[in-house]
Amino acid sequence: MRPILLGVLAAFFFAFTFVLNRSMELSGGSWIWSASLRYLFMLPFLIIIVVVRKGWAPLKAEMQRAPKTWLLWSFVGFVLFYAPLSFAAAYGPGWLIAGTWQITIISGSLLAPLFSRTVETSEGTIQVRGKIPFRGLIMSLGILAGIALMQVDQAQHISFGTLLLCIIPVLVASFAYPLGNRKMMDHTGGRLDAYQRVLGMTLGSLPFWLLLSVYGVATDGLPSSGQTFQAFIVAISSGVIATVLFFRATDMVKGDMGKLAAVEATQSAEVLFAAVGEIVFLTVPLPTGLSLAGLFLVIVGMMLHSYVSSRKAPVIPSKADA
Repeated sequence: MRPILLGVLAAFFFAFTFVLNRSMELSGGSWIWSASLRYLFMLPFLIIIVVVRKGWAPLKAEMQRAPKTWLLWSFVGFVLFYAPLSFAAAYGPGWLIAGTWQITIISGSLLAPLFSRTVETSEGTIQVRGKIPFRGLIMSLGILAGIALMQVDQAQHISFGTLLLCIIPVLVASFAYPLGNRKMMDHTGGRLDAYQRVLGMTLGSLPFWLLLSVYGVATDGLPSSGQTFQAFIVAISSGVIATVLFFRATDMVKGDMGKLAAVEATQSAEVLFAAVGEIVFLTVPLPTGLSLAGLFLVIVGMMLHSYVSSRKAPVIPSKADA
């Protein structure tokens, strides 16, 4: 239960991303700065946390041992996750982006065969490849139906091309985030805690954010003071607090693909938090009609997915036990 609660709490802080990214877009800010400033602002806070916790030396050793691995999966888990999400904010309200983002629950489940876990048997230690948690995946059909309803309703107000610019980047992000997170968990093998891993991936993605910032200066100029402040809030709430909470929750269930999928499913609560946040702070009208029904299906689908994925499979006695 504790990993689930941590996941929901992370979803609350993650929701700031969707609300404030949309706010920055509406005020004329560039998605480039919304994305890069978050990680640039995260860096000093994470360094202080890790240094105070005496975790810098182990992290440095891990990164020096396999720098290419850190660069690759940090790029996948952070750059290919957050840059597309920030880009999508220009083409749809925060609650729609948050709702579409919940397809990451299905994306995360489909990634299971790419990973294996160590199992002790009477014949010794073996590696068992993960299996797609089909029980949880079936429960995810409600989430897919909800996303489809929201997109159908939104398609009545915007062009198909604009809708694709909202959907496709989120689909890319939905696979990139769990893939990068799980690959780094697999690579570090429990040798680093959540704070160290987030800092390591932030450092690993830093070259890409710096390049993006240079591109932003050349194409859009420097960010406004308002966008800088909002990006700072996103960095603290979503980049530091939410990411560490979520990584901590996934650390607690690593090796169990069903429970890991259940923790990832808690991120559906972002939809509710983002919708309330936009209504309160951006005076966005409450979703109605198909969109409201879609939001409801996404939230119900998340709860069903979490319940089914976290249940233990029944033990089938062998002939020797009979």
